[in-house]
Amino acid sequence: MAIIDLTNITKIYTMGDTTVHALAGVTLAIHNGEFAAIIGPSGSGKSTLMNILGCLDQPTGGSYRLDGAEVATLNDTQLAATRNQKIGFVFQNFNLLPRMSALQNVALPLIYAGVNKKSRLEKAARNLAAVGLADRKDHRPTELSGGQRQRVAIARALINAPPIIIADEPTGNLDTKSSNEIMEIFCRLNQQGRTVIMVTHEPDIAAYARRVIHVRDGKITQDEMKQEVDGCSGKVSSLL
Repeated sequence: MAIIDLTNITKIYTMGDTTVHALAGVTLAIHNGEFAAIIGPSGSGKSTLMNILGCLDQPTGGSYRLDGAEVATLNDTQLAATRNQKIGFVFQNFNLLPRMSALQNVALPLIYAGVNKKSRLEKAARNLAAVGLADRKDHRPTELSGGQRQRVAIARALINAPPIIIADEPTGNLDTKSSNEIMEIFCRLNQQGRTVIMVTHEPDIAAYARRVIHVRDGKITQDEMKQEVDGCSGKVSSLL
């Protein structure tokens, strides 16, 4: 059964007299445990698709079933709970709060989940250790490198143990070495059973995924399933 099931999804924006069809009848199923990259040029609709997959935006038409539930029937409270429990987000710009330490940033989603302070800080510390930042837990984002900030963001995305990770251009602000290290983390997470969906415009980053979905002009133009993955090392080590 598909954990994500889109049928004829459309998204239309109206700006004055101009109508933009950001998505034009997208049908897509992603199964539990897949590692899929959504790739396309700027303006292709890939970011709009990501926002709909992440329940950050609603489609104009079509059906989206997430883990068996019709997303259109969920109210705001249910949507917030879905995002908090089922989906972990990783963004290009990290989206860390600058006045909080790495530990506090990672623990933040647990506040909304009602976890007490002692438990959430302990869990956040474990997550930071898992991404190699145990010695940086008290550092603020400005005291961390780009790669370290993205590791903090990944640790935060995993804090509620969501089955799905959605990453929007996760290496866009990183150098090659840091990009490869971040992608190896995504590989390890996928090898341990999580569904990873990554939006990118970089073919070398998309090469880490087993499935590559090409988007252009609001449509899926190619859906490629690879027998061999170019990027992932294949080495599975413990991560969360």
